[in-house]
Amino acid sequence: MADSPHGGTARAILYAFLANGGIALAKTWAAWHTGSGSMLAEAIHSYADTGNQILLYLGLKQARRAPDKEHPLGYGKLSYFWSFIVALMLFSLGGLFSIYEGVHKINHPEPLTDMWIAISVLGIAVLLESFSLMGCLREISAMRGERPFRNWLKHTRNSELIVVLGEDVAALLGLTLALVFVSMAAITGDSMFDAIGSMCIGVILILISVFLTMRVQSLLVGRSADPMIQKAISEIINQDEDIEHVFNAITLQFGPDTILAAKIKLKSGIDIDTAVDHINALERHLKREIPDLKWCFIEPDVTD
Repeated sequence: MADSPHGGTARAILYAFLANGGIALAKTWAAWHTGSGSMLAEAIHSYADTGNQILLYLGLKQARRAPDKEHPLGYGKLSYFWSFIVALMLFSLGGLFSIYEGVHKINHPEPLTDMWIAISVLGIAVLLESFSLMGCLREISAMRGERPFRNWLKHTRNSELIVVLGEDVAALLGLTLALVFVSMAAITGDSMFDAIGSMCIGVILILISVFLTMRVQSLLVGRSADPMIQKAISEIINQDEDIEHVFNAITLQFGPDTILAAKIKLKSGIDIDTAVDHINALERHLKREIPDLKWCFIEPDVTD
């Protein structure tokens, strides 16, 4: 079945939070000690990522709030809102600041010292970020089951995991670039390489941020359920012998929950009481087979 986003997503967020928090502190010390712009850009990026994990977890918890009078369908889309904010922060605090720092270092070059410290910290950071990425991929693997990874990435409605994955990939690419350019600066003694590295990191962060923003934006606007959920719904309804025709079936992903509205034609000759009992049984069957199907509205009719 499709994503079940709760426990696995929370674990992936925790992995990223612990890794980014430790990395941010180490990078800050290395940036202060060496004067490296690439290292400072990476430190700011890691602090932003650490804060982002807090926002993602906040969205995950708020999305589970019970429906009330003002929000009869619940608060599921709050997870998309906070994921969207995180994508914007990755663009602004991460990408734009990194480019600014690189330009600043080009216009006001400063000597770099003890570059072995920066290289050592970056090497350790690569290991920690790899741990975070493997944790995220492990949770994704558990959720996607037999589905190919590319198929899951294209169709998943789990915004938090998409953002965590994007952040981890951006972090590893950024660390790799920082390691390359800091090493070149250390070998040549030219701080220009360090500044160029900072700007390259910024470009990577902005590109991934744009990708994440576009993905989450489509969920905020309103998107149908995962194709696997749609397929399961269709199979259950079509297997019902008392349903003569399905006029339409509309799904909407509302954070971790799915909404279904369907109009069906029952076989002729069924009295109203029997029709009501049959529809109620069908709704219970759908919710039992599809745990994330929280809202189910089945309407009997004779024409569309």
